[in-house]
Amino acid sequence: MFRCLARSLKGLGLTGHPTRQQRWMIWPVACCAALLLAGCESDKQANGSSGLGLSATQSARAGQDVERPDIFAVTDRGLWDGRPSLGGVWVAHPDVRAPERVIIRNQQTGESIIGALFRRERDNPGPSLQVSSDAAEALAMLAGAPTELSVTALRRVETAPEPVVPDMPDVADGAEVALASPDTIEQTPLAPVAAVAETAVTDTVVVDLPPAAPAAAVAAPDSAPASAGLPPAPLVQVGVFGVRTNADAAASRLTAAGLTATVLPLQNSWRVVAGPVPDAATLTRIKGLGFADAYLIRD
Repeated sequence: MFRCLARSLKGLGLTGHPTRQQRWMIWPVACCAALLLAGCESDKQANGSSGLGLSATQSARAGQDVERPDIFAVTDRGLWDGRPSLGGVWVAHPDVRAPERVIIRNQQTGESIIGALFRRERDNPGPSLQVSSDAAEALAMLAGAPTELSVTALRRVETAPEPVVPDMPDVADGAEVALASPDTIEQTPLAPVAAVAETAVTDTVVVDLPPAAPAAAVAAPDSAPASAGLPPAPLVQVGVFGVRTNADAAASRLTAAGLTATVLPLQNSWRVVAGPVPDAATLTRIKGLGFADAYLIRD
């Protein structure tokens, strides 16, 4: 900007020792240059110091971006290979399923920038986070030097407009405010309600209902063995079943093999025991019937 100002002065012949007339021409040029410098400085502050992406402070001021670590969040080493890259501010990670809008933070310097998140190939060598040249410049990363970065997904939240509060007149302390008198409401009497004569109910209808049929008794299946107390010891724990039908089937299989089986109800299941079991050969025989988990009850 200063070089452009010097060229303009030189083109107007205002360098060196200007005359009185030339000195009057310097002021408009200097004022225009000052306005241009102020405009450039304002643009720089509005767009961020780096001019890349959107800084985290500006995003928080807007109140429209909310961090969503439940969607994507990773803290790992990132690397910029030193070559210029297209696409602006972005970072790539192998676990990405779909492109996301994220905030990227340099864990060492505290610098942060908002950019895009893409998927990279898992077989590529180096750190898991690949950083673009624009993102590296905004985060003050050196080329070829791995840097600890944190990447968190963002979601845009629509903020409700602020309610408009009507302007209230300024009232001094202790002053009385005159309120408009309410409109006069005319009172209209309601029409009298006609008396309703009471009618005596004299007719009584008696309905004869048939007697309720007794509930049919549910017969237990013939194949279900008795569920009395424990048979004489020694006993074998055959199994515990969550369905009564499966427990009855297991007891029936033992009974068909010449053994005594009993089904005992528990809180939410049924226990099948066999006994008495005189020797280890009988226990081996029970296991051979398909109850490999059967075991001898000591007590």
